[in-house]
Amino acid sequence: MSGFWLSHHPPSEWSRTVRLGRHRVCARCLGTYPVMALVFCAQVALHAPPERAGEWRVGLGLLLPALADWCVGRLAPGSGTNAWRLFTGALLGLGLGRGLYLHVAVRPFPAVLLWQLGVSLAVAVPVWLYAAHRRVDLPGPPDVGG
Repeated sequence: MSGFWLSHHPPSEWSRTVRLGRHRVCARCLGTYPVMALVFCAQVALHAPPERAGEWRVGLGLLLPALADWCVGRLAPGSGTNAWRLFTGALLGLGLGRGLYLHVAVRPFPAVLLWQLGVSLAVAVPVWLYAAHRRVDLPGPPDVGG
C-alpha cells in the first residue's frame, strides 16, 4: 500500500494496524513513538535528574507488557486488540523515553537502556525464530489457479 515507515505489517497482519488516512500504522508503534518523544522532550525541557539507583527495574517493568504482548502475537497471531497494543506501546514509550534521555543527556548506554536491550533480545530472538520456523512447517494456502 505505502512505504510509510511505521507501516511495517504485511497485509496478513493489518488487523494489528490503525488506519490514518491512506496509511496503516502499527498500533503498538502509534503508542510507543509519540510517548517516547514527549517523555524525552519533557525531560530535556525540565532538566530531569540523572539516573537513579535501581531505575533499570522501572524501565524494564515498562518494557515487559509490550514485549509479552508481542510474543503472544507472534505465537498466537489472532490474539490481542489494538487498544491493548496501543496501551502497551505507550508504556514502552515511557520506558524508552527515559532510557533515551539518559543515553543522550547523561551518559551513553545507561543501565536502564542496556537492560531493556538485553531482555528484549533475549526474549524476542528465540520467539521470532520459533514463530518463523513454525510458519515454514505450516501448509500454505491452496492454489487458486489463474
